[in-house]
Amino acid sequence: MDRDSEPAIPAYEPADVDLTDPSLYLNRELSALAFQRRVLHEALDQRNPLLERVRFLAIVTRNLDEFTMKRIGGLKQQIEADVTETAPDGRTPEEQLAAVHETLRPMLATQARCYRDAIRPALAAEGIEILDYDDAAAAEQSELRTYFEESVLPTLTPLSFDPAHPFPFISNRSLSLAVLTRHPNAEDPTFTRIKIPPNRPRLVQLGDDTRYVLLEEVIRANLDLLLPNVEIVDTALFRLTRNAEVRRNQEIAEDLIDMVEDVLEQRRFASVVRMELSPDADSRIRSTLATQLGLDEREIYDLPGPLDYRDFAELTDLDRPDLSLDEWTPQPHPRLNGHRQQSFGRPDTTDPSVFRRIQDGDILLHHPYHDFTDTVQRFLSAAAEDPDVLAVKAAIYRTASDSQIIQSLITAAENGKQVAVMVELKARFDEQNNLEWVRKLEENGIHVAYGTVGLKTHTKTALVVREEDDGVELYSHIGTGNYHSETAKGYVDLGLLTADRDIGRDLTKVFNFFTGPSLDEEFRELLIAPVTMRKEFTRCIRREAQHAQAGRPARIVAKINGLEDPGIVAELYRASMAGVDIDLIVRDICRLRPGLEGISENISVYSLVGRFLEHSRIFYFENGARGDPATEDDWGDPEYYIGSADWMTRNLDYRVEAVTPVTSPKIQRQLRFTLDLLLSDNRKLWEMDSDGEYHQRYPDDGERVISAQDILMREALKAGRSEDLITGIPGDYPIAGDLCITGDGTEQPTETGAESKPLTESEGECTVSDADTTDEPFEVTDGGNPDEVLATYSDRWYVPDSVVYNYAVRTPDGERRYLKTKAGVTDLLERLYSDTE
Repeated sequence: MDRDSEPAIPAYEPADVDLTDPSLYLNRELSALAFQRRVLHEALDQRNPLLERVRFLAIVTRNLDEFTMKRIGGLKQQIEADVTETAPDGRTPEEQLAAVHETLRPMLATQARCYRDAIRPALAAEGIEILDYDDAAAAEQSELRTYFEESVLPTLTPLSFDPAHPFPFISNRSLSLAVLTRHPNAEDPTFTRIKIPPNRPRLVQLGDDTRYVLLEEVIRANLDLLLPNVEIVDTALFRLTRNAEVRRNQEIAEDLIDMVEDVLEQRRFASVVRMELSPDADSRIRSTLATQLGLDEREIYDLPGPLDYRDFAELTDLDRPDLSLDEWTPQPHPRLNGHRQQSFGRPDTTDPSVFRRIQDGDILLHHPYHDFTDTVQRFLSAAAEDPDVLAVKAAIYRTASDSQIIQSLITAAENGKQVAVMVELKARFDEQNNLEWVRKLEENGIHVAYGTVGLKTHTKTALVVREEDDGVELYSHIGTGNYHSETAKGYVDLGLLTADRDIGRDLTKVFNFFTGPSLDEEFRELLIAPVTMRKEFTRCIRREAQHAQAGRPARIVAKINGLEDPGIVAELYRASMAGVDIDLIVRDICRLRPGLEGISENISVYSLVGRFLEHSRIFYFENGARGDPATEDDWGDPEYYIGSADWMTRNLDYRVEAVTPVTSPKIQRQLRFTLDLLLSDNRKLWEMDSDGEYHQRYPDDGERVISAQDILMREALKAGRSEDLITGIPGDYPIAGDLCITGDGTEQPTETGAESKPLTESEGECTVSDADTTDEPFEVTDGGNPDEVLATYSDRWYVPDSVVYNYAVRTPDGERRYLKTKAGVTDLLERLYSDTE
């Protein structure tokens, strides 16, 4: 379909609402920290197994380190560059930085209290003790002193700061011990920095027991062996975080590889943006560090030790199933599970190839429920070995350090296939890893593109070109996550394997852009940023508003990682005011305020934080699917999309992204089930209020606990005996969904216990297009008194058994409409019945 030929849909413009009003937008940085509070809650939540809480304690440190390096570092750069432009919420960079420090400080204090008052005592009660050095027995202290002298001391390099020695360089995120020493008869003490060695175990085990002393405590207690013949005046732990926002202008860089290597070198010596310091540190230690590192008071965080919880993740490897979540092993995909081995390891030659299975119908991959190695890796391995494959192309943003994906591409080249790889050198914090892969690929004669000027390549796509009996076929993989075997075990991502020729042709254009001079602006199926994606998402949102204005049911559900783009937020506000029911499952940053009277009453914002990181992107636009199209109408089928892009300005305008439509009714049903399930979660789901605060949903007394990730794991296990991950909504799960699926004659889902209405043959044959723009839209009125309207039409509505919707309205044609607000019910009832009664 040539989307450029479709008529433009004008924006719904409500009266008396200024969508540029800063009060309508939340701050990006504070929203990101709100997500980290939800992550921290997993460590605080006593319902979680103890070692799972420890894991999240470590995750919080890693996440807040990255936030500090990227976001605080970026704000400091803006301030130093005298940037005064305000963010959409009206704050200047200086105001944002002050708010960030004010928000971050109590979060880190809460993390420290969580360890000290909750997790450490709970571990001790379970026989896992983290002792202070002085609490170890005398014999144990003697063993620790021997260990220090033999295994730790030789690795240490004390660096003093005095007239004969410059202030030492202190690396990013390294844990250090500041020591004040005084020589006999000397008046002033000397400052010395000792780096806690990262190549020694941080948790020093006592004997064979699960009893530990922290390495920094062992070093502190034995300083007399490292610094003899001086008085130890005072010691203090500290830890620095440096700015990650160091850049060179790509437009003037002679060579992209040189530029990236230069960035990596600059990052090592970048300015310090935060220092964590023991709260009882001697004032001379504090002033020395602040002066030499150029820190002001707000950048110094006084925190009790331990200052770095990342190493505590080692405890999760203990053999304590009673303190851990049940282990999860990603499952083979049912559609690809015909790959069997006969005795003595000989392959079963009767098994159809992966390409034959894709030809039989599109395949949806859902990681980590599906095994990455058995699906994506198998697809590329088969391409490398198959003699009929002519070419293999892949876009790599992040990949594992021992990537089998890369090895498959090398094997393909060795087997004489044309191989082209896009490796994004500018993938933050993966630059060094990607540089090494670039060199290895080029050493094997593979053409590698490094990136594009002004854009990051964030798309997760692969293309296989195969010679078959009836001509050349194109096999595509479009994913939401990286080609990374390790993160695929802990990140929730989706991928589509398809032989759709139009999608293959679109991907061909994208890969040609990586090596050619320009990016095509016309695509048959894929939404491609930065050329078509913003326009197409805007069109879809406006189309829903048009359906709502015409009195038809209208709904948008988006599952994304971030909603930051002010333009998309404004479009969603307009759609809500037009009457569109909108559910947003946003893991992380969200600028939009739900529940604002007269503006976003029809919008709900949720966030799910669980054992796996929610990373998939799903977009659902109802497109009049619950309406009653006449034969001349060309709307009626819902549209589903998945892909690599979030609704953030960087994704829509400054990255190469790919989002694919999903047209298979079976796969649409799987996506619908996933969305309904997430919206029904009452164990890990959070809901945002209009102030930007989140509240976790809890089951009512006696209500069944619904954990979406747990259910999807169980469904993946059951699916081994089926052709799909989900064959339908399982009857034993009370899913309170209202998403509509057409095109295959299945039933429309309704609330639990409600009667389902089969689709008619005509409904199953509707095609996807724009709404009929010639329809006269209904005017959205203020309506009468809500309570009076509800009383007048008391037989037309009821309260459904739903955690998502507060009202259900019976329509004249026997359908049901589900709504969240009294105002929405009032308006709908008057639309449907005021002229007929």
